[in-house]
Amino acid sequence: MQATKIKQIVRGIPTQDGAGVTLTRIIGQPGLPRLDPFLMLDEFGSDKPQDYLAGFPEHPHRGFQTVTYMVAGKMEHRDSVGNTGLIETGGIQWMNAGKGIIHSEMPKQTEGLMRGFQLWVNLPSHEKMSEPNYQDIKAEQVPVVTDISGLEVKVLVGEFNGVTGPVTAQAVKPVFLDCYFSQTESLSLPCDSAHVFFVYCYEGELTFGSQSLNKGELAVLEPTTRINLQGNPQSRCIIVGGHPINEPIVQYGPFVMNTEQEIRQAYEDYRQGRFA
Repeated sequence: MQATKIKQIVRGIPTQDGAGVTLTRIIGQPGLPRLDPFLMLDEFGSDKPQDYLAGFPEHPHRGFQTVTYMVAGKMEHRDSVGNTGLIETGGIQWMNAGKGIIHSEMPKQTEGLMRGFQLWVNLPSHEKMSEPNYQDIKAEQVPVVTDISGLEVKVLVGEFNGVTGPVTAQAVKPVFLDCYFSQTESLSLPCDSAHVFFVYCYEGELTFGSQSLNKGELAVLEPTTRINLQGNPQSRCIIVGGHPINEPIVQYGPFVMNTEQEIRQAYEDYRQGRFA
């Protein structure tokens, strides 16, 4: 099995966001500002309530999609037009902010482990002003592919071994897998060589031939038609891919558009209360 080549390895940096949630920023930091079509990747994880209780109070978005995947814990979502939802352990929410939404994400627990990821996915120019919408997927809706060796792959978005995930986002033809290795085991994933793929190891260690990826590290992969890697016992990783958009990006905080004028318009629309 030919080893997949790694283009870059980055380690996340500690930071805070929202009202003071402690997290690790992996994409969206100086070492990896963006990875088209991905704008940001954060990992949050703590069993100390003071690290997460403040949550993410009301804030706006325009021009991209936010993905929240809960590994452990509960997060409640509310928005400015009355939608509510609860993302629990193993669940995922894929939100299209489109032309504008104001929402909040607040912990629905006061103790215990809260752990998960938030990923920002860019939208092409012709979809930036699309209608906002949500896909709230519960853990029991996520198919799990296992083999006799104990490799377990949760298919959140995209396809693995003929099994398709429940999220139907199509803008960048995304792939999002959560992989668990109960023993030393190899994983092989056919993929589109035009996609950008990364692997983030959040438990244990992975190997790509002679290269290792340790806990807390993200590997940007070279273009390939097949991802081959090996996990050690108790290792966990997410594998994420998407088709690059290759358009200009102008970002002002939670607004991601193609031009400065569009950013000014986003800010003015928000200030005038014209968001959804």
